[in-house]
Amino acid sequence: MLDSPPPTAVRRRLRQGRDRLATALITAGGIGVIAALLAIGLFLAVEVVPLFWPSGESSAIRPEALWGGGEAAAEEAARHRWAPTATLAPDETPRISLAPLAWGTLEAAAWALVIAVPLALGAAAHSSLFMTRRLRSRLKPTLELMEALPGVVVGFVAGLVLAPWVERHLAEVVACLLLLVPGLLLAGGLRSRLPARWREALPMGWAGLWLVPWLALVLAASVWLAPWLEAVAFDGDLRRFLELRLGLDIAVRNALIVGAAMGFAVMPSIYALAEDALSGVPPSLAEGAQALGATRWQTLWRVVLPAASPGIFSAVMIGAGRAVGETMIVLMASGNAALMTLNPLDGLRSLAATIAIELPEAGPGSVHYQLLLLAALALFVFTFLVNTLAELVRTRLRRRYRRLGGGS
Repeated sequence: MLDSPPPTAVRRRLRQGRDRLATALITAGGIGVIAALLAIGLFLAVEVVPLFWPSGESSAIRPEALWGGGEAAAEEAARHRWAPTATLAPDETPRISLAPLAWGTLEAAAWALVIAVPLALGAAAHSSLFMTRRLRSRLKPTLELMEALPGVVVGFVAGLVLAPWVERHLAEVVACLLLLVPGLLLAGGLRSRLPARWREALPMGWAGLWLVPWLALVLAASVWLAPWLEAVAFDGDLRRFLELRLGLDIAVRNALIVGAAMGFAVMPSIYALAEDALSGVPPSLAEGAQALGATRWQTLWRVVLPAASPGIFSAVMIGAGRAVGETMIVLMASGNAALMTLNPLDGLRSLAATIAIELPEAGPGSVHYQLLLLAALALFVFTFLVNTLAELVRTRLRRRYRRLGGGS
């Protein structure tokens, strides 16, 4: 009679079997995700191909009609129009230009990053290098929890609350933007001139708290000075000044409102990833720089930021990807006007918002349906190229700073 294997050998075999099963499931999941992405791209490409091949009574669409509007358009505004369901005269060019939609997508993402990136990176640098551990352990989870806020809620607040309020208080908003940065610099200057005993009572590690009353004071001063600023600098009427002097039409829901709302939405993700990258830099690098005589700012700018640059770049690219693909915020806060202007106070319309609005009304197989799938394919390709470029740059930066031990 054969002896049974010892219990330890059985447990070892069971553990190895579980490890192999887990590895197989993870591998299958990764392959499944890649296959799903390729299938989505292939489906969109197959559905879009008939647009460029004549069949039956329908004629093929020329690529220049999609991005320019054709040679028959007499004005620049008429060359870039999106109205695929409009009734046209026999000699009229179809209004199927995707240029205003692509412009609106990039404009909304650009304004969102302009607002989100400085605030998110500044908050990440402060919390990882200057903030006390006690305060950081409470504020960081709160900021990261903001990422779970649904985009539809942010878009609802931006479109129905923020946009009308900004329209009614445009001078106050401009005054706040003009005085906010000088007010913060003034706070730093005043703190540096305080006696040492008072400076110890206002440590930099707790600046996130003791600056809140100062910010409230700056905002109150901005609201108080807004009528004087409007009377002196803008002839008593800021809206009239922008319309008559600068030729800027002001829409209630415009690109700046979209940028503020989307910036608020993408800021937590950029902050979380950038803060992790900065916290991952070995403390010995910063301590060595300060031991050699570098200030905190020089240490941050010359040592910590370069060492954490791969992670910071990835954070910004992930934020840009979410901003490009955001749908509900743009849908509810932009006015959905397919315009190609440099005026940030005009409305816009993005590719994702157009797909969400018009796809339920487009008949499967129609030209309108295929144009919307072409817009989806453009978003797919753009996101793929941006992520690929981001990964290449991140890998190159990580290889460059690997010798410092801070690449992430």
